Amino acid sequence: MDVAVAVVQAYLRVNGYLTVAEYPVLDAATRPARTVTDLDILAVRLHRTSGTTGPADAPLDPALGAVTGAADMIVGEVKEGRPHPNPAMRDPAVLEAALTRFGCCRPADAPWLVAELLRTGRAIAPEGHTIRTVVFGNPTSAPHPGAPWHIVPFTQVLGFLEEHLSAHWQVIGRTQIKDDTLGLLALREKSRRAGAHPAAAATLDSERGSR
Repeated sequence: MDVAVAVVQAYLRVNGYLTVAEYPVLDAATRPARTVTDLDILAVRLHRTSGTTGPADAPLDPALGAVTGAADMIVGEVKEGRPHPNPAMRDPAVLEAALTRFGCCRPADAPWLVAELLRTGRAIAPEGHTIRTVVFGNPTSAPHPGAPWHIVPFTQVLGFLEEHLSAHWQVIGRTQIKDDTLGLLALREKSRRAGAHPAAAATLDSERGSR
């Protein structure tokens, strides 16, 4: 998996989203079927029906721009440079196939939902959930005010993950992390905390010198 996509996937998962990365879109009209393109990230965050909260609740970064009170589906593009969608993310046929196959809407509703998504960057499905276009990248200038997509800078993505690990280290620091991105950031946090105790490091150096 692309490194940038893996980082965004970890960020969305920490925010409580179920994710599918590098989602392939096939042309079934050809024999054999061929992959036309892939979408970097598809993600869904379910709506909490109860009004209670607790320590197990997933955080939700305001920078994601999610609307509270409804399930949120993200069609995401990931760029290491200037955030902008690829042609595939602007192709109605690709988006209709992805939304239908992902199960977020009926095939009959896909065309008008995609048209609204391309026009405004946001659509409300008849089932009540929101579908949004979100682009992750490294902006070098202010985004165009009329751009029909939401932008989340990578500095926000990485900063949020680092702050989350630090704030919940009492729990996270004792777990075995299988996600490569979170595992790397956890190792960095562990090393940072170890470096904050020079006395322990000095004792270790002394023990090595006495051998």
